[in-house]
Amino acid sequence: MNFINCIEKQPNILMEGALGERLKREYSLQLDPYLVMATLIYQDRGRVALSKIWGEYIQIAKIHDLPFIATTPTRRTNQERVKLAGCDSSIIIDNVMFLRNIQQESKIEMYIGGLMGCKGDAYTGKDALSEANAWEFHAWQANLFCKAKVDFLYAGIMPTLPEATGMAKAFADTSLPYIISFTIQRDGKLIDGTSISDAIAYIDNSVHRKPVCYMTNCVHPSIVYQALSEPFNQNDLVRKRFLGIQANTSPLSYEELDDSSDLKCSDPISFAEEMIKLRHISNIKIFGGCCGTDYRHMEEIARRL
Repeated sequence: MNFINCIEKQPNILMEGALGERLKREYSLQLDPYLVMATLIYQDRGRVALSKIWGEYIQIAKIHDLPFIATTPTRRTNQERVKLAGCDSSIIIDNVMFLRNIQQESKIEMYIGGLMGCKGDAYTGKDALSEANAWEFHAWQANLFCKAKVDFLYAGIMPTLPEATGMAKAFADTSLPYIISFTIQRDGKLIDGTSISDAIAYIDNSVHRKPVCYMTNCVHPSIVYQALSEPFNQNDLVRKRFLGIQANTSPLSYEELDDSSDLKCSDPISFAEEMIKLRHISNIKIFGGCCGTDYRHMEEIARRL
């Protein structure tokens, strides 16, 4: 198995669906105030819940003969937050080992990614880092994932171009392949106003080793469809380099969804149809779920793929 070959050659790839929302709502688990899901592997109920949820997604991939991607629940596990939580760097290694064991038991073509995120707010860009500061800040976590030998690095819901570029530089300094995933809006731009096309071009030209591809996550497919339909995103660069989505089930904006007390969810069939519709205007091949999704949504996507 080779992650880069998988992305380049496989026409359809299934990525995991939601973890965090399901852990809270279905399993009534309390998430860490600093590290969110990363500490669950140290709790019996947490390990059981994570294993069951990933197991459901793996079974869907197995039934439909699709390569499968899962990422460690470590988006907020940066050096600053690890210290505030009273933990140490072993939490990165332990999360990789936990998911690696699940990978080895899966008996399918499965790849595990080291998930990282922005320092500040992924939905507003507040407290986003400069390019230089991001390079330095994110190197600690990226190097630990390299030491743990994940299959790839994954930057999730990145709202601003400077921090995404700095993180890409930290990733490029490792030996690992990597993906950059943006926070995007209906207007076809990141939160900071950079178009998807311009963001891809800038990062590709700023690093000595380019991302394997680009994605978006935590956004409804109808919003992505509108974003990719903008004339400035309808070009060969976006079609060749923008290859994935982990989608929300709600078409509401980030402002409407942020801190919502109830789960906004659409039915699995209409959601899956909106996901596959993206193929009409893009070459997206990685299909995963985010907030609101569960095994039913992922099953409908996989069946259509």
